[in-house]
Amino acid sequence: MKISRRGFAQSLAGAAISAAAIPALRADVPDVVVESTSATPFPLSIMLWTVWTDLPFEQRLANVAEAGYTNVELVGEYAKWSDADFDRANSARRRLGIHFDATAGLHNGICNPSVRDPFLAEWKQALTPMHRLDCPAMIVLSGNVVPGLSREQQHQSCIEGLKRAAELVEGKQIDGQPVCLLLECIDPQENPHYFLQSAAEAIEIVRAVNHPQVQFLYDLFHEQIAEGNLIEKLQEHIDVIGLIHVADVPGRNQPGTGEINYANIYRKLAELKYRHVVAMEFHPIGDPIATLRAAKQMVLSATS
Repeated sequence: MKISRRGFAQSLAGAAISAAAIPALRADVPDVVVESTSATPFPLSIMLWTVWTDLPFEQRLANVAEAGYTNVELVGEYAKWSDADFDRANSARRRLGIHFDATAGLHNGICNPSVRDPFLAEWKQALTPMHRLDCPAMIVLSGNVVPGLSREQQHQSCIEGLKRAAELVEGKQIDGQPVCLLLECIDPQENPHYFLQSAAEAIEIVRAVNHPQVQFLYDLFHEQIAEGNLIEKLQEHIDVIGLIHVADVPGRNQPGTGEINYANIYRKLAELKYRHVVAMEFHPIGDPIATLRAAKQMVLSATS
């Protein structure tokens, strides 16, 4: 069984990630020598659910390092880990020079006020593994449309839920960085029942929360399908964008395979002095390591 963000978003109110979906950890993964490359103007990361899902976790980290990346994003792969599993994963990431910059994994959405308390309880519990993994950011989903509630009621519930969640981490840090909540949209093709499909509305919610530890996760793949006009939103709202996800449309494959002009987007991000993470969240066509190296090189070429 493969962990996928599509399945995760569609089953937001459903069960926790199955232990069977988590490849075993291994202690015998060798060190990786990564070729020296120039620095990109903003950090790059890999959303781990998109690659090597049939390999042991530590081998996946080794492959990330071989591809030339030092950041990884998770979707709760650690949900069923033992203490020994955490120790092995931390040992591997430190040996390989990898940081976990964000994770997902909360199963209660914020548009439904009736699950506010479970959402906040889940958020409190999530902070423990985040601290153990030195992972400072949590991706937050709205959840599906709630029957019987108006759109305005659900919109306000998102604002209130994020305010309450931010209060729990006011001024707190993990690994020297502020603990951050990142609100994400899902496009209507991937989940037609999802409440928050518009980046414009998500940004409005984040601005209403008005807290530096609550930011917008700008997923360019989802927004191209939902509404497009990607660069203008960057220009107008770069101050509340805390993470960017990258994949091309159609197909969720690497940049250059579809209709999004990622070279122009990378140039605009450099021009705007964006300094948060840009994460590769695509299904590579061809060898994943070579494809991810090429994706990084596109960033370097566009911004040099």
